[in-house]
Amino acid sequence: MSAVGSGTAERRAEGPGGDLLAALLDGMDAALCAFDAGGTVTHWNREAERILGWSAEQAVGRRGFAGWAARRADADEVLGRLMAAMHAPGRQVHEFALLRKDGGRVLVRTQSAGVRGADGQPAGVYCAFSEVHAQIDLERSIALSEALLEDASWGVVLVDVDLRPAVVNARAARALGTGRTTALGRPLGELIAQGVEEVEGALQHVLAEGAPRGLVELWVTLRGGDGQVRRRCLRSGFLRLASPLAEEPVPLGVGWLFQDVTEARLAEQEADRMRFRSSQLHRAGAAAAECEDPMEAATVLLDFAVAGFADHALLDLSVDERRLVRAASTPVGAPGPVALVAGGGVPVPYQDGHPALQALARTGPVRASAAAARPHAAGEWAAERRWPVDAAHALCIPLRSRGRTLGIATFLRSDSRPAFERPDAVYAETVTTRLAASLDLAEALRGR
Repeated sequence: MSAVGSGTAERRAEGPGGDLLAALLDGMDAALCAFDAGGTVTHWNREAERILGWSAEQAVGRRGFAGWAARRADADEVLGRLMAAMHAPGRQVHEFALLRKDGGRVLVRTQSAGVRGADGQPAGVYCAFSEVHAQIDLERSIALSEALLEDASWGVVLVDVDLRPAVVNARAARALGTGRTTALGRPLGELIAQGVEEVEGALQHVLAEGAPRGLVELWVTLRGGDGQVRRRCLRSGFLRLASPLAEEPVPLGVGWLFQDVTEARLAEQEADRMRFRSSQLHRAGAAAAECEDPMEAATVLLDFAVAGFADHALLDLSVDERRLVRAASTPVGAPGPVALVAGGGVPVPYQDGHPALQALARTGPVRASAAAARPHAAGEWAAERRWPVDAAHALCIPLRSRGRTLGIATFLRSDSRPAFERPDAVYAETVTTRLAASLDLAEALRGR
C-alpha cells in the first residue's frame, strides 16, 4: 500500500487519485491509520493527529507504535493484536492505551480489519480508532434513543419538518390508538379529531423558535382504531432536532414527548367541582335562613344552585298527577336571578311524554338531551317542550317532602355545555330536598 502523508510531496506525486484519497481520509470523523504487511504505517489522517498529536509526516513510515505512540513495554502486544486482523475474518475490536505526543496517555477503542492485495493475499491492515470516552458517549446516546423508543414511560413521537410522524414508540402508539408503523407519514389530523391545531401550532413554534421552557398540557380528542373518539389530556414536552453534522443547525423535526394525565386532571376537576358545589350549598342555606317568606327562600336556593351548574332553571308546582303550574324561573334572553312568576295559576301546557311529567310520574330524576332526539334541531326540540330555545340538555327533579311530590325543578343547559350526568342529578337532588322543604313550609303557612 502506498504511503499518504498530509501535506507531503508523496501525496502530490500520486496525482488526482492520491489527492482524492487523502481528502477522503482527512475528512473522516474517525481516526484512521493503516499498516502494510510488515507493520509499517502507510496512512494517518487528521483525526488521528487530533487525538494523538502526531502529524502524518511524523507517523507515516514508522514500524508499529514502538517509541512514539505506545510504551515500549506495550508496543509489541499492540502491533501484534492489530496485525492479527490481517488473517482473521471480519473486524476485530480492541482497547489500547496509546501515547500522545505531549506524553499523556489516552485509552482508545480500535476496529481493525485485513486488507488484501490484487492477488488475494494479505497486504496489510487498516485501523479506525476513537477515544473510549467519546465512543462511550456515542453508545450511551444510542442506548438512550433506543430506550426512549422502546421502554420509556413517556410516549415519544418524532415528527419531521412536514409535521408527520417519522418514529412512534410503543407507549405513544397505544395512547394514540394506532400502530407504531400505521401512523408513520400520516397527517396528525388523521390521528387527532380535535385539538390538532394546538398540537401543530406547538410543533411549528418549536421548529421556528426552539422548545418552550416548561411542559404544556394539551386537551385533544383522539380517533381510535375502533372508530371511537377519546378526549385525553396529554402533558407534553418538545425538543427541536437538529443535524449534528451541519455547520449550522439544520432542523430535522421535533421530538414530542407526552404522558396521558387525563385521569388525574379529571379527578382534580371533579374535586374542584365538589368543593364549589359544597360551598354553594352552604351559602344557599345561610342566605335562605335569612328569608322570612319560604317562597323567597326557595328562589334563593334555586338561584344558588344554577350558578355554574345550568343556564336556566324552572320551578313548577304540582296541581295533580298530570298538571304543573309555573311558580318561578330564571329570565329568558338575559342573565338574572330566579324570580317568582307574577299571577300564575294556569297549568303549563306540557305534552304527554314531557320529561317534567315523566319525573312527576316516576318520582325520580329524568335526563333528556336534544342530541339524542333531534341533533340538528335543538331549537325546535326545546320549543316543543316549552323551554328556552337555546336549551339542549335538561334535568328534571321531583320536589319531595313528607312523602309527597310538591312539584318539579328543571335545570337546562345550552349545547355549548355537556349533557347532565349522574353526579349532576345527585347534586340536584340535594338542592331540591332543601327546596321542597321550603315549598312545604310555604304551603303549610298558606293553609293556616
